[in-house]
Amino acid sequence: MKIKLIHSTAVTVAAWVMTLAFASASTLSTPQPQSALSLVKATAGGFSLSISNAGDQAWILQSSSNFSTWTEVESLQVYNGSFQRRYTNGAAGNLFYRAYYDAARQTNARTTANALVLPATSYNYAAPVLPASFSANPILAEDNMPANNLTTDAGATLGRALFYDKRLSTNQTVSCASCHQQAHGFADPRPVSVGFNGRLGSRNAMGLSNARWYQRKSFFWDERAATLEDQTLQPVQDPIEMGMTLAALTNRLASEPFYTNLFAKAFGSTAITTNRISAALAQFVRSIVSTASKYDMGVTNNFANFTASENLGRQIFFGLPGAPRATCAACHGTDNFVPTTGLNNNGLEFPYTDLGVGGVTGATNQNGMFKAPSLRNIELTAPYMHDGRLATLEQVVDFYDSGVVANPNLSPPLLGRNGTPLRLNLTSDQKAALVAFLKTLTDPALATDTKWSDPFNYGD
Repeated sequence: MKIKLIHSTAVTVAAWVMTLAFASASTLSTPQPQSALSLVKATAGGFSLSISNAGDQAWILQSSSNFSTWTEVESLQVYNGSFQRRYTNGAAGNLFYRAYYDAARQTNARTTANALVLPATSYNYAAPVLPASFSANPILAEDNMPANNLTTDAGATLGRALFYDKRLSTNQTVSCASCHQQAHGFADPRPVSVGFNGRLGSRNAMGLSNARWYQRKSFFWDERAATLEDQTLQPVQDPIEMGMTLAALTNRLASEPFYTNLFAKAFGSTAITTNRISAALAQFVRSIVSTASKYDMGVTNNFANFTASENLGRQIFFGLPGAPRATCAACHGTDNFVPTTGLNNNGLEFPYTDLGVGGVTGATNQNGMFKAPSLRNIELTAPYMHDGRLATLEQVVDFYDSGVVANPNLSPPLLGRNGTPLRLNLTSDQKAALVAFLKTLTDPALATDTKWSDPFNYGD
C-alpha cells in the first residue's frame, strides 16, 4: 500500500492509492492489475478523484476528521475503464479522504441509466435529413444498407455503446473508437493503429464519414469484408487489434446488466449474439452521415459561398473546362466523393510492399489496388493513404501532381497520354487551391455532435 498526503492551510487531503495487496488481516482486497487511483488537491477547498481500472470495478470513497473513524462518502462504479470526479472538502476543509477497492463491495447497480449518458428521447439515427441528390442515382446506387439491417434509433444507440466499449478487447483497454476517433473524422491520427497490447498494425484506420455510401459494399483497404456487417467483428478477433474470441465477447457482454435493456430495445429480446452485435455496430457506423459542409452549402447556391481559391480548387478537382488536367473525381466522384464500381491503383509504389486487394484475391492484376474512401472530412483524417505515409493534404496534392509511380496495374485516370504516369504540373497557387477545396468537405458538426460521441458515464 502507498499513502500520498497533500497539505495546505485550507485543506488537507489524504489519498490512499493501492498498488500492492493489503495485509491479509485487512478487509480490503487487491483490484484488477494495472489499476491506478489518485486523489489530488484541485482548489483551496476541493479535490479531484481519478480512477483508471480496466476491470470496471467499484471503489469506495471515505472521509475522516481524525484518521480513526471513517465515514463513507459514496461508492463509485467504473463503467468503461476510467472515472473522475471533483469534490468540495467538507467540514470547512478539515477532513481527510481515502479511496480504495474492496472485493466485498462489488454490488453497485449496473443499469443502462447509470452506465450511459443517453437522452430521454433517442437521437435520430434512422431518418437523417439528406440532400435531394442522395435520393437519386448515382448516389442512391452507392447506398450499401441491406434490407435485413435497416438502421433504427434503438439499434444505432446500442451500436454507439458497443463502438466505444473497451470490453470488446481482451484486456479491456481498446475500443472501436480507439482507432476511429470522432475528433479526427472517425479515423486514426497515427500512421498505423495500435492494438490492445501495444503492438502496431500494418495500416491506417480510414475515416468512417458516409461509410453507408460505397457501391462495391466491401470494407477494409483490401476489401476483404464483403459487407459492413462482416467487417465489424473482424477487428475484435484480430490478434493484434483486440484479441477476443466471439464466444468470449458474447459471454462478457451478457454478464453486463446494463446491456440487457439496450439489446431488448434494439432486437426485441435480451439475447446477446454475434449477429446482433455486428448488426448494431453496422447501424451506428452507417448513421455517421456528413452533409453539412461548406461544399454542401455551395451545391445549393452555385458555390457563391466559396472563395476564389476554393472555386479554383473545385474546378481542378472535377476537371472542369479551363482547369489543369486533373482526374481526382474519377476515383472520388459524386457528392460523396467515392468511386462507383471500380477498384483503383493510385501508383503509391512499385515494387509493392502491400499487395492490397491482390493479396486477398490472389489476382496479380489487382496487386497494389486499394479501396478509395470518401473524401468527406478529409481535413480531419490525416495522415493519408493506407499506411499513413503522407502527413498532410499538401503532401497528398504533391504526390498526385508529380509523385505517381509507374506500375503494371496503375489506374487509367492516372496515366498520361504517352502511357506514363500523369504529371499535373500544378503551380503553387493551384496546389493551394486544391487543398482549400478539400477543406470545404469538412462538416464542423461531425467531430463534436453528441449523437456520435462516447456515451459512457465517466463521472463528471
